[in-house]
Amino acid sequence: MTNDTDLELLSEQARADMVRIRPVLERIADKWTILILTVLCPKPARFNEIKRRLNGITHKALADALKRLERNGLVTRTVLPTAPIGVEYAITPLGHSLRQSFEALCAWALAHGPDVERASVGFDQATTDQ
Repeated sequence: MTNDTDLELLSEQARADMVRIRPVLERIADKWTILILTVLCPKPARFNEIKRRLNGITHKALADALKRLERNGLVTRTVLPTAPIGVEYAITPLGHSLRQSFEALCAWALAHGPDVERASVGFDQATTDQ
């Protein structure tokens, strides 16, 4: 049985963990990061191929996201000796370690997207009816 002291210690640990967790999640948990890593998991890709597969991302948003992913050690950028010069992006082992989690999140989004949409519509209707 859990007593109040155990709950307080758990709460303190949870707060301490949040201080360490939050900055990491801020770096990896935006929509484009998840989708970019999902695109790069199977094989490296060039910028325009990634952009095409992410239908809707702007050039600037993709460039910024790839730079951020490279800075955080999740993606590598390789300049190819082609004419014109090409650049290929690949997922690193660190980035690949997120694959199972991101695939599970994408599967959840597919399975529960309609539920989330219904909840949003219901909430919006309830707030406009007030």
